[in-house]
Amino acid sequence: MAVQSGTYRGVSAAERAAQRRAKLVDATLAVWAGDERVTMTRICAEAGLSERYFYESFRTVEAAMTAVMDAIATEIEETTLAAAEAAGTDITARTRASVLAFVDLVATDPRKGRVAIIEAGALPALRQRRTQLLRHFAHRAAEEMHGPAVVEGHGPAGVQDRRSEIAGLLFIGGMAELVTAWLDGALEATGDELADAVTAMFAGVFSGRS
Repeated sequence: MAVQSGTYRGVSAAERAAQRRAKLVDATLAVWAGDERVTMTRICAEAGLSERYFYESFRTVEAAMTAVMDAIATEIEETTLAAAEAAGTDITARTRASVLAFVDLVATDPRKGRVAIIEAGALPALRQRRTQLLRHFAHRAAEEMHGPAVVEGHGPAGVQDRRSEIAGLLFIGGMAELVTAWLDGALEATGDELADAVTAMFAGVFSGRS
């Protein structure tokens, strides 16, 4: 139809499709974070869109859930990086600022932490993507401590990059478990207490690996 392929009320077809996709991603998060099973019907009802618009953006429900994970990961990365940059060059200050920004993000909207860290790991179709994202953040943590050149294997035959990857995974995995316990209510702690613990863990995990 001409309306779909052209501009309508100053909004192009591509922009309208992007807006619908964003609504579907938000709806998927809402449904996923609830107690009901995630289905296309429930996502569309939450978004107020028909199923044909769902298929405009996603082939499967799992694809929509993956989009949610990716959106949360992007938000976490952008938020924590901005906090680190604002904290200056001191590695301890940068780490603590990043953790506080992350804690504030998931405290403001606990659904994001639960979905990305807890729920995604329970679904076989999403487990691989969750692992990829955790490894990405592990890599970024290693870069923060040692710099990209060291992490990418400059040094004795790639030994340093393996050590950095191991340290990064230990750090991210430990932080994920800590935040999981906090989100589940099994751990009572303030944001400052979490930041202090994670900052100390960061320094300990990467010590002696430069």
